[in-house]
Amino acid sequence: MSKIFFQGTYGAYSHLAALSLEPKAEIIPCKTFDECFTRALNDTRSKIIIPESNRITGNIGIEYLIFKYRLNIYAEYFQKIEHNLLGLPGTKVSDIKNVYSHAQALSQCSKFIKSNKLIEHVRADTAGSAEMVSKSKDNQKAAIASLLSAKTYNLDVIKKNIENEKGNLTRFLLMGKDIMQPEFKNKKYITSFLFKLKSKPAALYQSLGGFAINGVNLTKLQSYPEKNTFDSFFFLCDLDGHIEDLKVQKSLEELGLHCQDFHVLGVFEADKQRES
Repeated sequence: MSKIFFQGTYGAYSHLAALSLEPKAEIIPCKTFDECFTRALNDTRSKIIIPESNRITGNIGIEYLIFKYRLNIYAEYFQKIEHNLLGLPGTKVSDIKNVYSHAQALSQCSKFIKSNKLIEHVRADTAGSAEMVSKSKDNQKAAIASLLSAKTYNLDVIKKNIENEKGNLTRFLLMGKDIMQPEFKNKKYITSFLFKLKSKPAALYQSLGGFAINGVNLTKLQSYPEKNTFDSFFFLCDLDGHIEDLKVQKSLEELGLHCQDFHVLGVFEADKQRES
């Protein structure tokens, strides 16, 4: 049986995403993202599932770990994020004074929190907040978390879908140490890679010319400072297409001429949510 590590506790959205991708896998929680990456690096039979970005709040902030560990990306998965108010069995909204969750979840439910005059408490994760409320035995406390968290920690769903905006999605990446790439067929693929440019004027402008000439669409291009520096940057990039496609190969060859570091992170099928 394969193992999938995720950051957080059982009932987290990462746990949900892992179940959706590989329901028969052994799914194991870790305290930190760093621990997830380290476990996968030391065990080729294991994978990790990591939230990479959110449709509303943007990047999650794990890019430096992608750059550091350079695990291979096997799949992307867009998890629907539906926040729920969870409390001890029998609790009503009028009983609650304090609400606990991850900072992003609290932000995404700010209208509900304000309209019910609840006091916010930031915690490390959504599912951990649900676990804490379950153990507290205090019906003045509630958590904002998934339906899976309610089931896991025996809490009532006091109010469903309390997020400000419907249709929120988080993009998760399934990653591991071994390199695996799908066969090039008539499907939609994403090729993900990172690069660091040689230090010269207009380097980024020159390096991207090959994509324009070959008609390759970049869906993501983001820069991040290397650790402990503000004058050296690496870039994370996604493009539409498979690395075995000739126009993609030509574009990456052109890019490589301008790089002092280049690394393919993975080739994988595009999630169907990209088409909707």
